[in-house]
Amino acid sequence: MLKQDAHTLTSAIPVAPPPSRDPAPPHTTGRPTFPDRWLVRRLLEVAGQPPVTIVLPDGTTVAGATAADGPRLVIRDRIALQRLLANPEYEFGELYSAGRVDIEGDLPAFLDIIYRHITATTEKGLRALVLRALSKHQHNTQERARERTRHHYDIGNDFYRLWLDEDMVYTCAYFADPDATLEQAQTAKLDYVCRKLRLKPGERVVEAGCGWGALALYMAKHYGVHVKAYNISQEQIAYARERVQREGLQDHVEFIEDDYRAIRGSYDAFVSVGMLEHVGVDNFATLGSVIDSVLTANGRGLIHSIGRDKPGPMNPWIARRIFPGAYPPSISEMMRIFEPSGLSVLDIENLRLHYVETLRHWLARYEASVERVAEMFDQTFVRMWRLYLAGSLAAFTSGEMQLLQVVFNRHGNNDVPRSREFLYRQPS
Repeated sequence: MLKQDAHTLTSAIPVAPPPSRDPAPPHTTGRPTFPDRWLVRRLLEVAGQPPVTIVLPDGTTVAGATAADGPRLVIRDRIALQRLLANPEYEFGELYSAGRVDIEGDLPAFLDIIYRHITATTEKGLRALVLRALSKHQHNTQERARERTRHHYDIGNDFYRLWLDEDMVYTCAYFADPDATLEQAQTAKLDYVCRKLRLKPGERVVEAGCGWGALALYMAKHYGVHVKAYNISQEQIAYARERVQREGLQDHVEFIEDDYRAIRGSYDAFVSVGMLEHVGVDNFATLGSVIDSVLTANGRGLIHSIGRDKPGPMNPWIARRIFPGAYPPSISEMMRIFEPSGLSVLDIENLRLHYVETLRHWLARYEASVERVAEMFDQTFVRMWRLYLAGSLAAFTSGEMQLLQVVFNRHGNNDVPRSREFLYRQPS
């Protein structure tokens, strides 16, 4: 892969300029004034007095409650301090990426502390109401969805191969065994999804948003079903098509480079793992209509998605730099898929703590590969993605984010298990 930089990765969509790559040396660029120190103290108060210490550019410190042994936020220059005070939710990511603020101590632990202390303070007020309203309306037209997909998923398979498992599964794993490897846990997740869908040999399955193809291939290989899998990422589809040829499953799996709105046909099962976050609440009824139009009378489905306990805005820095157009829905918002189309929810499971373990593995593998990442891109990119993975780990650890699996079928269909025993029965 040719070396790229953060600007190249954002050029396909209208985003802000990349963070400055010229960090000022610590404690040299302007002395903070008394109002600066007062504002920092006020910032800590508004955030609920988290047990962290802020180190100002002149080396002086301002501490939250019980912060003696907690992580330290180091601000390198006074302009960075002013930007952070003006818009902490967005500017922290920009300034961290540029090296103008840093964390002394454990980065995920620092972010976990912040998430836990700011939850109550960010749910009130006019600004929060506006952010919640705006974040729901992502206007993910087919063309815009393609642009946003390229921003995140088409930055190179070689990059993702550095820190994902061998099958390139970029969704929450299933750690039924807490000592499982990442590879074992991802395979366990694929099989768990298949068991929830109660797949039978010869059935027809449609997958919306298939990633690099691991689930489609697993369903065909281990459950004998025929799969049509849709995805709008060019890099992922190319990889999946090469793999299906290599494994000789082309008579059972077809990978289609197209949007979920183009799905046609008749299927016994619908499955989507990790796509709903990119659909947008405005389009949930459309997705439900697509599902309704293709499921057989006894059809069933599963949607696996990052979610939230209640509707809320996406972190603005993540929404701008990492996942443009993304929105993790609440369960109440997800019901907009099912209710208009006469689909019955059979089961909802929250796998949040499994995502905590998944992200620990990803972050450790990423940190072990940062020299290679820097060669592929640059140091700004290294820090951006470190913050994204660490922030995701903190979000799931703190409960800011959830991981939801929803199983459904048609209204009035009585062909359903009477218990969950079939899910946990050990294979013979």
